[in-house]
Amino acid sequence: MSKSVVVYSKPNCMQCLFTKKFLDEHHIAYTEKDVTASNEALNEVKEMGFQSLPVISVEGETPFYGFNPDLLESITQ
Repeated sequence: MSKSVVVYSKPNCMQCLFTKKFLDEHHIAYTEKDVTASNEALNEVKEMGFQSLPVISVEGETPFYGFNPDLLESITQ
């Protein structure tokens, strides 16, 4: 069973684009939450303690931020 993945992002964010491209290329399903379109998504990011995007939340794991290929690779395992 695959884990739920959520990517918190915003338009014109290069690291967000790279992160989503990585997930797409590795056929990893994810839900995208645009913090500029949803106050709820923005509040979720703040509650996790992040101020930078993207924030990647994987079910059962510690969330992380930024385009980090090593951490993203761990999702594919």
